[in-house]
Amino acid sequence: MSSIERVRPASPLLDWVSDGWITTRRNLIKIKRVPDILVFTTLQPIMFVLLFSYVYAGVITIPGSTYAEFIMAGIFAQTVVFGSTYSGSAMAQDLKDGIIDRFRTLPMSPSAVLIGRTNGDLLINSISMVVMMLTGLIVGWRIRSSFLEGLAGVVLLLLFAYAFSWVMAFVGMSVRSPEVINNVAFLILFPLTFISNAFVPAESLPGPLQTFAEYNPVSALVESARLLFGNIPPNTPEPDAWTLQNPVITVLIGVAIMLVVFVPLAIRKFAQVSSR
Repeated sequence: MSSIERVRPASPLLDWVSDGWITTRRNLIKIKRVPDILVFTTLQPIMFVLLFSYVYAGVITIPGSTYAEFIMAGIFAQTVVFGSTYSGSAMAQDLKDGIIDRFRTLPMSPSAVLIGRTNGDLLINSISMVVMMLTGLIVGWRIRSSFLEGLAGVVLLLLFAYAFSWVMAFVGMSVRSPEVINNVAFLILFPLTFISNAFVPAESLPGPLQTFAEYNPVSALVESARLLFGNIPPNTPEPDAWTLQNPVITVLIGVAIMLVVFVPLAIRKFAQVSSR
């Protein structure tokens, strides 16, 4: 019998998990080396919480509740959605810097780069959530539901943000330069976040905007957060739109659609741009 044992090939699944962890670790190290990313990521939610809680609290009245409790779900949704755009800008920057070409020369799964990138966004959004919740407690926001329901609200927000990271990663690889991604992201996110129930009740908007807000996926995300955190004001009439009557189901459907559609699209786009 030969003294040299044959080396069994590693499992493809284990290789894929290992590649994903390596690229995730690379992005975490990048955050450590460039702390400005984390600093500004945490300062932005604090700014929004303080701005809306103190500047607009005296202007907008929420019967049976406070504007601080009403607005926090909207700020949660806005921050995690905006935080997901980092995948797009980072992918565009990596393409410009030639980092993708270096990854292409390595024996690794093409999807591992995207998994590492979106996982990095998930970590940033998780830190932002903690910062926002602590800031919200200072301004008077509270979770009025049970611990499990509150935890489910946090998980749902992060799950939506993770799925949206794949959308922005695809967009980031589709633009010509990193400078363009910020303009594209603004055109996508501005109507989604501001024409919604995040900052004012959807029924207070004029006709066409109200319809858009009722079927806006961000509105369902905000409504889900209010529901799970127990922040829906008492005696609030039931919404007319099915999406807001069943916000959690709507968000889960939206997450599934984004993952099913944009994960393959992003992986295919990565294969195209890395083969040029």
